[in-house]
Amino acid sequence: MLSRISIIIPAYNEESSIGLVLNALPREKIHEIIVVDNGSTDETARVATENGARVVKEPKKGYGAACLKGIEELDAPDIVVFLDGDFSDFPEEMVSLIDPIEKGETDFVIGSRMILPKSRAALLPQARYGNQLAVFLIKLFFKHTFTDLGPFRAIRYSSLVAIGMQDTNFGWTVEMQIKAVKNGLRIMEVPVNYRERVGVSKITGTVSGTFKAGTKIIYTLFKYLLT
Repeated sequence: MLSRISIIIPAYNEESSIGLVLNALPREKIHEIIVVDNGSTDETARVATENGARVVKEPKKGYGAACLKGIEELDAPDIVVFLDGDFSDFPEEMVSLIDPIEKGETDFVIGSRMILPKSRAALLPQARYGNQLAVFLIKLFFKHTFTDLGPFRAIRYSSLVAIGMQDTNFGWTVEMQIKAVKNGLRIMEVPVNYRERVGVSKITGTVSGTFKAGTKIIYTLFKYLLT
């Protein structure tokens, strides 16, 4: 039996890239595509709708808030895929993320940008070094080896419900990975390609964004270390 695959794409002012993302997805495998418009002031919602996505609004700003809104809107999937709307990932590689889950080999798959040299080089230096620090701390404190906190990921829906995601901002990806470890999920990383995003990153594209994201990730790590 074919799995019901749902895609959640948080998006903020991604009118130049969201259509590219949606058109690169392997539609024949997908049950629904939810684009969460996180308070965009451009034509993100219109472009997403015209390219076949269901658009929902989440005015509360924050990456995690948008993802949580997407989860609320899901229509009973088997597997949920999270993907950014900036076209930095290769949406057609979704198959390599869902395949191990469909085969019963794992519950949670992270698309790692740090395995392939070309993908690793495409990351901004601040993102690359911040990533390395975060996964080092996860290994140190939670005894699990990751190579990346990349946003392109797939998880069994029942597992997603079980871990009870809460973060509304930059700590979303690290929270999911720590909770997956603490809840005993079977976890896998697969290499994914990565390229320079369309437009300027809302997080690592500015000094303030990089600082805020890094601070929140470190805070989240220690929060779950103490609980």
